[in-house]
Order: sequence, then structure tokens, then C-alpha cells
Amino acid sequence: MKLMTKEIEQKLPKLYSQENEKDPKIIVKFFTPWSNWTWFAYEGSKQEDGNWLFFGMVHGIEHEIGYFSLNELENVSGPMGLKVERDKFFGYEHRLSEFK
Repeated sequence: MKLMTKEIEQKLPKLYSQENEKDPKIIVKFFTPWSNWTWFAYEGSKQEDGNWLFFGMVHGIEHEIGYFSLNELENVSGPMGLKVERDKFFGYEHRLSEFK
């Protein structure tokens, strides 16, 4: 599954553009189908090397807000070769407050 699409690129606000937004829109949700890890991205920018750097909330061992990259997500490997997936049905109307 392709984690980054042209549609997401167009909708994703640039890094630091929502610093003053109290409840930003989450644009994309990534998850591991074999565990409870989930990444909710609400900002992101393409880096010089072509990688994407996201900012958002991560639900894993703890819930925290921070940076994660597309390369990191693509390199996660689970049992039987499972990979991180993008929730194709997530939509663009969710807010951060829904997942805190």
C-alpha cells in the first residue's frame, strides 16, 4: 500500500503552519495491523532528500506528540512481513482532540 498520495500531499499543511491551532485537523492516519501503534499526521513537509517529515500524535506505548518520517514508517516490519498501512477510510474531518 502506498502510504503517501498526491491527495495527501495537497491537503497536508506544511510543518509549523499550525503551531497556534488549538485543535488541528488530522490529515492522515497510519497504523500497524498487528499491534496498537497508530500515527496521526496533521503537518508534514517533503525534505531535500525526498523523504517526508510529519508532525502529529503517536499512539504506541504512550500517547505523545512529535515528529516521524515516511521512511521510518515504510521500514517498520511486523510478523510475516506485514507493513504499516494507511487508513484509506479515515477522511479529513477528524480533529486532534478526538484522539488525545
